[in-house]
Amino acid sequence: QVQLVESGGGSVQAGDSLRLSCAASRRDFSNYAMGWFRQAPRKDREFVAATTWSGAMTYYGDSVKGRFTISGDNAKNTVYMQMNSLKPEDTAVYYCAAGPMMTIRESGYDYWGQGAQVTVSS
Repeated sequence: QVQLVESGGGSVQAGDSLRLSCAASRRDFSNYAMGWFRQAPRKDREFVAATTWSGAMTYYGDSVKGRFTISGDNAKNTVYMQMNSLKPEDTAVYYCAAGPMMTIRESGYDYWGQGAQVTVSS
C-alpha cells in the first residue's frame, strides 16, 4: 500500500557518478528515517547509508564513506543518494527503505522500494 519509488540507476564506468532518488508515494514520510541498502549477486544485503528526513543525522557504511552522500528534500518527500567515484564493487541492486528510526538493521525498516540496478564497469 505504501510505495517508495526509486530512480536514477544505470550503467556507468569506474570513476563516474550517479544520483539515486527515492520518492515516497501516497504517504507523508516527514517523521520517518530513510535508509539505503544494496545487494550484489551472491552477496548478502549490505547497509549503505541512513538519514533522518531532516538530514540532521546521517550514517554511512564503511565501504562507501567519503564517496556517497545521503540527503533529503522534505518538500518533495524525496531522499537522494549521491554516489561518486563509483567502483565495480559498487555494482548491486540498491534499495531505499523507510522506518521509524535511523538504523543499520534491515529489520528496522517497514517500507521498501522496488530496487534500482547500478552497474559499474572497469
